[in-house]
Amino acid sequence: MTLLLPVLGAVLCSLTVSSEVVPQADFNIQGMAGKWYLIGFATNAQWFINHRASMKMGMAMLTPTADGDLEISYASLNSDGSCWRMNNLAKKTDVPGKFTYTSERWGNINDMCMVDVKYDEYALTHTIKNKESVTTVVNKLYGRGVDLSADLMEKFRQFSLETGILPENIAFLPKNAECPAA
Repeated sequence: MTLLLPVLGAVLCSLTVSSEVVPQADFNIQGMAGKWYLIGFATNAQWFINHRASMKMGMAMLTPTADGDLEISYASLNSDGSCWRMNNLAKKTDVPGKFTYTSERWGNINDMCMVDVKYDEYALTHTIKNKESVTTVVNKLYGRGVDLSADLMEKFRQFSLETGILPENIAFLPKNAECPAA
């Protein structure tokens, strides 16, 4: 019995290490260019738990730069007709499909991974956010259109569960009108 606990601990550690999220093989940043709709959102962050009920689908414009970075411009129409906007420049890393950026709005450091992309249909991203001593995971499911198949939505749900998100913190956002161009 005394030998069983250390062996079990080693097995659990190896499972944790082997479950690191990696970007899609043969990632093509140019394929990410253009408009994406934020359809699925999953995180255990407290702010999400508090605001989930009021969240609606938003739109992201992704623009690859000449240096291989990715400009991300996000907009979501609020119920009062105003727009919530956020912009970030995700810097490429040594690993294609992995980016890092500091949120201009929140000041957290973000390590973003393009996990699964079919460039004309959907993109599944996994981001680890760090601020002070708090680390949170955010998974997002984007679509080129406002509707995705039930299979893709289930794939996102399963991926989110595998990355430690509680089932009640996985949301498929209701459709929303787009913000006017800024």
